Amino acid sequence: MPSGRRLAAAGAAGVCALVLAGPAAAHVTVPGTAEQGGYATIDVKVPNERDNASTVKVEVTLPAEHPIASVMPQPVPGWDVEVTRTKLDKPLELHGRQLDEVPSKITWTETGGGIKPGTFQQFPLSVGQLPEDVDRLVLKAVQTYSNKEVVRWIEEPPAEGGEEPDSPAPVLKLVPPADEADGEDADNAAAPAADEGGDGADGDADATENTAAESGGTDTTARVLGVLGILAGAGGIAFGVLAGRRRGTTA
Repeated sequence: MPSGRRLAAAGAAGVCALVLAGPAAAHVTVPGTAEQGGYATIDVKVPNERDNASTVKVEVTLPAEHPIASVMPQPVPGWDVEVTRTKLDKPLELHGRQLDEVPSKITWTETGGGIKPGTFQQFPLSVGQLPEDVDRLVLKAVQTYSNKEVVRWIEEPPAEGGEEPDSPAPVLKLVPPADEADGEDADNAAAPAADEGGDGADGDADATENTAAESGGTDTTARVLGVLGILAGAGGIAFGVLAGRRRGTTA
């Protein structure tokens, strides 16, 4: 095969590989982070992976092992939303109230054409109170297309450094509250200062003592010089008197 044809074939193969790899990289996600124990507004980001069908329904299931007391969806034009609630085996306490029922699933159903090929849609949720003892929440999602195809984004995310599954579930990452993080930074910053404080407080005392000692030494020197000056002056006066008497006797 001529070199030109080889290059053309290789280019076509590369384009095909990119086209095939592109959709596999796109999946339902929850970008960003939220604070542990707090409230947050998150976005469920849903891309359309098909070029011959629209996404017409999205379902997100909340983790039963970490129930969330409040989940409020923001209205999205062209979509109806339904919040399914579930009874708890053990009541959840929130702000002094006992809750025996919490949101467990949110379902968006299109009313205006859905998510078209080559586009994506974000579905905002206000959630809280988030758990304090975990660093992530796995929110399993199911995506339904207009051609009746259903894609389940429900596979557990891999451990750090592990290979991502074909249909990973969306994950909301949780981080410590900002005040706790600031407190740790302040403690870390104060530690060296405390170490230096040994030099600081004691050092200030030493500096004061040194200053006092220097001041004391200066005062003593001044006194000695003053006394010597007085004695020198007295000696000069006495010498003058004696000299005058000697002149008178000689005369």
